[in-house]
Amino acid sequence: MPDATEFRAQFPVLERRSYLNAGTEGPLPRQAAEAVRERIGVEVEYGRCGSEYMTALRELAVQLRAAYARVLSADPADVALTGSTTDGCNTVLSGLDLRAGDEIVTSDEEHPGLLAPLGRLKRERGVKVTVVPFAEIASAVGPGTRLVAVSHVSWVSGRVVDTAALTATGVPVLLDAAQSIGAVPVDVDALGCAFYAGSGQKWLCGPEGSGTLWVRRDQLDELTAPWPGYASLADAKQALDSGPAADAARLDHGFPPGMRSAWALASLGVLEAAGWEWVHERAASLAAGLADRLAERGLQVGPRGRSTLVSWVTADADAEVTRLAEAGFVVRSIPSHRLVRASVGAWSSEDELAALADHARA
Repeated sequence: MPDATEFRAQFPVLERRSYLNAGTEGPLPRQAAEAVRERIGVEVEYGRCGSEYMTALRELAVQLRAAYARVLSADPADVALTGSTTDGCNTVLSGLDLRAGDEIVTSDEEHPGLLAPLGRLKRERGVKVTVVPFAEIASAVGPGTRLVAVSHVSWVSGRVVDTAALTATGVPVLLDAAQSIGAVPVDVDALGCAFYAGSGQKWLCGPEGSGTLWVRRDQLDELTAPWPGYASLADAKQALDSGPAADAARLDHGFPPGMRSAWALASLGVLEAAGWEWVHERAASLAAGLADRLAERGLQVGPRGRSTLVSWVTADADAEVTRLAEAGFVVRSIPSHRLVRASVGAWSSEDELAALADHARA
């Protein structure tokens, strides 16, 4: 079993502050910074051209696709490289043949990254978007429902959606994985979803502009690639006449940047070395402990599942976040729900969470 203190020491920001906001941006491990410096050095010294350079970028992308696939317990052939959770959601929602009168069911705890593309479908295609309470989403599915689009883990409360109930409806499911990939155990086949869109910069501690989209194989041909390009073709040498790549690479977002791949791979390497089972279990246990401490102090903790997010009600969420920041705790507000949210990772410590509970106010 990894030593928790040694694991925590790989994240320099934690030497300076209690960083509890991985649900927005994960802490940067030292190893990732070193990988980026090395990659920049190569490009500065040798330039960004030639077959050797292009081959290196492609190989890094192959490695990154495989690393994301391991997090998802998936086949790399079913994994696309994107720039964010929102990119993945847009790829699915733009690529499906959704028409006026078709219904998409979503929840009342969704992030704008999912709501924005849903709103466009509503305005421009006449798609019906039905919003229901997070806990009731499966029961809202009806004969006209073409898709369920919902968070695997709610960014608001930390609740985990009932994927078994969603799968039982028989309707394809798009899971927004912004607060689940890297945070909770994921086996996309076991989840039963059709699409799984995640971010790289949050719980995977990668760079901004990184992410992944998993597409169940029987759904791949249901999607039109929204922005075909060099990397999406079966034969780029015959670009005008070529069809799409045979696998999910047809949905990749542009040519893979070397620094993005190097950073993401290094961060994933730190987490993999610790062991995903340990990372997930430690983070969830620490989060549950924080929720219990807050409740014991009389704070109203939001309903949550076995996740890494803990939210509590406060009179002025923005002001409370500022006050806690002055005390050395980096958390975030969700003003629309009058909540303060802490993101608890395997890198967190029992002492800092106990201190946060002592400092928190309603």
